[in-house]
Amino acid sequence: MAFLMCGLPVCKVTLLFLLLLFAVGDGQYKGFRRFTQVQNTEQRPVFEEQWFTQKLDHFNGADSREWKQRYFVNEAFYRPGGPVFLMIGGEGPANPAWMQYGTWLTYAEKLGALCLMLEHRFYGKSHPTVDLSTDNLRFLSSRQALADLAHFRTVMAEARGLSNRKWVAFGGSYPGSLTAWFRLKYPHLVHASVATSAPVHATVNFPEYLEVVWRSLASENAECPLLVKKASDTLLERLKDPKTYDNITKDFNLCSKLQIQTEMDAAYFLETLAGSFMDVVQYNEDNRGFEGVMGTNITIKVLCGVMGDTSLGEPYARYAAVARLMMDTFLIKCLDASYSTYLRDMTNTSWEGPAAGGGRQWVYQTCTEFGFYQSTDSPNQPFTGFPLVYHVKQCADFYNVSAEQLAEAVAQTNEYYGGYDIRSSRIVFPNGSIDPWHALGITQDISPTLPAVFITGTAHCANMYPARSEDLPQLALARDHIFLLLQQWLKL
Repeated sequence: MAFLMCGLPVCKVTLLFLLLLFAVGDGQYKGFRRFTQVQNTEQRPVFEEQWFTQKLDHFNGADSREWKQRYFVNEAFYRPGGPVFLMIGGEGPANPAWMQYGTWLTYAEKLGALCLMLEHRFYGKSHPTVDLSTDNLRFLSSRQALADLAHFRTVMAEARGLSNRKWVAFGGSYPGSLTAWFRLKYPHLVHASVATSAPVHATVNFPEYLEVVWRSLASENAECPLLVKKASDTLLERLKDPKTYDNITKDFNLCSKLQIQTEMDAAYFLETLAGSFMDVVQYNEDNRGFEGVMGTNITIKVLCGVMGDTSLGEPYARYAAVARLMMDTFLIKCLDASYSTYLRDMTNTSWEGPAAGGGRQWVYQTCTEFGFYQSTDSPNQPFTGFPLVYHVKQCADFYNVSAEQLAEAVAQTNEYYGGYDIRSSRIVFPNGSIDPWHALGITQDISPTLPAVFITGTAHCANMYPARSEDLPQLALARDHIFLLLQQWLKL
C-alpha cells in the first residue's frame, strides 16, 4: 500500500515510518518504499521550529482541550504588502529543508511572499494526544486538519497583521488534496492554491496505480513490465511449495526463513518486493536530494536494465537482483518479510513505537477516509498476489474497521469534497504522467480558474522540487505556467 504514498525499517519495520517530507506526503509504508523515506537533515541549517496552540476537536464546542502544533517561518523574501504562502503538512514529519529549497521559494522571492509551513496533526512532533490508540485517532482526519489550517491562518493573520494579505496554499500528494480542499471549504481564508499530484477522488480499490506502473515501465522498455510480471508469477507459484522456501529465503536475503502460514503472509511478502518498483516509478528522477532522501539514483532505467540483463539468469533471478540492489542501496542487511512483525508494529500505540513516524496514522486515514489500496486486481499490471481483500483486512486487524465501514467512509469523503467534480476557483492541479497517483487527480481543465497542468514524462510532485539543468523542458514550462497563474490571480 503506497501513498501517498507516500508511502515509508531496516530488516523490519523499525525505520519504516520515517516518511517522506511533510510537504510532499506519500503515505508509503511497506517494502523498500520505507527505506527511501529516511532523511538525513543533519549538517543543514535548520529553521527554528515554532509552536501554535491548536484545538483538539474543532467540531465540538464543549471540548476545550488544546495541544501544540509545530510550524516554521521564512521571512527572507517578504516585502510589505506581499502575499503569504502556506505549505501544508502531510503524513510525515515536517522537513525544514522545504524552508530553504523548492519551487515555492522561487515564487516567493519573485512575489515578496512570507512563507509558513504547518505540520499535520498526529505527524512529526505535532502530538495532539498522549498516544496513538484507536480511540485517540478519531481526532485524526482531513476535516480536522483543514480546521487546523483555518484556525492557524486566522490567528497568525491577526497576530502578524496579515489579515488583508492574499494567502496562497501549497502542497503535494495528500497535502495537495488538502490544498485544494482548503480553498474549497475555506474560500474566505485562502485566495489561491497549488494542488500538486493531488488524489482528490477517494476509492477503496485503486488497481489503476499498478496499471500506471506498467505503462511507466513500458515507456522505458516495452519488455520490462512483461519481465516483471513473469518473475512475479514465478515467485507466486514457488510460494505454493514449502520446499522452495529455503531458496527463496536465500534469493531475497530474508532475515529469517520464509514462513507462509496465511494468505496475508504471502501477500505481505509479495507486496514488499513489488514496493521497490512502485516507489522508483512514483519518484522517478525527481530532484529530491535536498530532502536527505536516499536512493534517488535508482530510476526506472536502472530497474529495467537489471530486469533485462540475461546474464543474471531467468526473470525470477533478475527480480531477486533488484531486491538485493535496493537493499545494498539503503544499507539493509536483510529483509523482514513477516506480516506478524508488521502487525505487531502497526498495533503499537506508543509515540515511541516503530510505526509512530506516520505509518499507523496514515493507514488509519486510509481506513477511515480514503482507501487508495493499490491492489493487484487488474490484469493490466505486472504484479501478483496482493488483492483488495489483503488491504481491507488490515483495517480490521489494526483498527477494527470493517469492510462496510471503510466503503461508507470513502463514499462520505467524496460526498463531502466532491471527488473529481470539485467546484471552486483559483486552484491549479499539476500532475505528472509517470506518477501513478495522477489516475485519481485532475488532469484536464475543469474551468478557466480550475486548470490542470499535465506534465508528460515526470513523476510525483516533480514541479515542487528545485529546478535543475537536466529537467525536461515541459517541467520547466509547467513551473513557469504555474507562476504566471499565481501572478494573475494575485492581481485579482
